[in-house]
Amino acid sequence: MIITKTDIEDLLILEPAVFGDSRGYFMESWNSNLLKENGIIFNPVQQNESGSSFGVVRGLHYQLNPYAQAKLVRVVSGKVLDVAVDLRKNSPTFGKYYTIVLSSENKKQFFIPKGFAHGFSVLSDFAVFNYMCDEFYNPSSERGIKLDDSFLDIDWMVEPHKRIISKKDLNNPEFKNAETNF
Repeated sequence: MIITKTDIEDLLILEPAVFGDSRGYFMESWNSNLLKENGIIFNPVQQNESGSSFGVVRGLHYQLNPYAQAKLVRVVSGKVLDVAVDLRKNSPTFGKYYTIVLSSENKKQFFIPKGFAHGFSVLSDFAVFNYMCDEFYNPSSERGIKLDDSFLDIDWMVEPHKRIISKKDLNNPEFKNAETNF
């Protein structure tokens, strides 16, 4: 597995070794020993999967401490633009975000530590998105940030009039008003 650091501390791109032949392919999508050898302590307790059509934008979601979640995300089928926003107030990259295209073709994975908001937009006709979390979902600690926040100015790679966004996500506050405790 190739592990690549991004320009935001602790955000990592993981590229598993993929072994292919005429039958298809095989890869280890997660190996705790390999991650530990590379200094990544991640003990997932919950795995989630969503299926979404083109134009769906989900996020930007996070959970407050003590229920904050680190996530290891990947696309099983299709293609998405994945986004992580640094919410750690003492971080030199507080308020900055990182984007990466994840797809079933490139098989890249994205490790998002605690203290980040996370979201994605679907760029293919349909995408199956899988994510492992190291804390259970806790509805009372869930928070969000407005997807089209002018301070963040994220290009979701989907034209605004083609975006499909839940009512809940449409009502998220702007970045400057988001509740955080990281």
